[in-house]
Amino acid sequence: MKIHVGLRPRVHGLSFKLKLHGGIKAREVNRTRLGWMHMSTTTYHEDQVLWTERLPGGHHWSARIQRGAVLQLKSLGANANVSLFCVNSEDKLEAYNMPDSLKGQHSAFLSTGHILASDLGRAMISIVKDDHGWNDAFCAPSTAQQIEQQFGKQSFQDARNDMYRNGKDSLLLEMTKFGLSATDLSNTLNLFSKVQPDDNGNLSYVVSDNTDQVIELRFEMDCLVFLSSAPHALDNSNEYAPADIQLSLFKALPLGDTDVCRDSCPQNQRAFQNNNRYYALTA
Repeated sequence: MKIHVGLRPRVHGLSFKLKLHGGIKAREVNRTRLGWMHMSTTTYHEDQVLWTERLPGGHHWSARIQRGAVLQLKSLGANANVSLFCVNSEDKLEAYNMPDSLKGQHSAFLSTGHILASDLGRAMISIVKDDHGWNDAFCAPSTAQQIEQQFGKQSFQDARNDMYRNGKDSLLLEMTKFGLSATDLSNTLNLFSKVQPDDNGNLSYVVSDNTDQVIELRFEMDCLVFLSSAPHALDNSNEYAPADIQLSLFKALPLGDTDVCRDSCPQNQRAFQNNNRYYALTA
């Protein structure tokens, strides 16, 4: 199977096509390899909730989250999308790298058992639970032009906090709080969202009911994480109604002899080894 994606390292728009060759869909390959992970009921965090917060649909959020924490995202509605970008909080030049994350794990999407790898070959975040089963890693966050074209325009002057927000500008607003700008924003991971290609490689958004679905992210590195719950860039709904998201933070349990993400492939084991060396003096 070969995957051809025409994109730049720093992507600010949606301008590529995807082709899967070899007669086997990436979805089928990866769900066969990771099927047991989606069925797992293993818990990767302590029971006590450290804090919880509601992220309204179409809004944005950011925080510094420490290594050894689990961030749980729960969709409170049917039409959920959360565009995520993250950087190393101690070295902001180290950021989530989509091409390396997909190439190293031989996947066209990210789900349970996958990691978000940095451009320096380290594990930033592990996806330890994913009720949705497919998180789009190809598409950039929605832009103001895309939202206006699909849903119309509703500005702050017209609607106050019910204004129509887009993913890209929302993420940039949060990033500026930490001294980052548009040149620092690269590919995002779009949680709760699935896309699929047609025979010509054109991507389309797959509509699904995300209500009560849960995704849990274990942080392997101290990160600045930026979230936007604006609609997906390819969402062709008739109404601007992105779902609210409940955010909850837990303390992660120590890694065991085997781990759903670290041991899913040799590349991930190497990424975790790189983390161990990076944090050798702080362990």
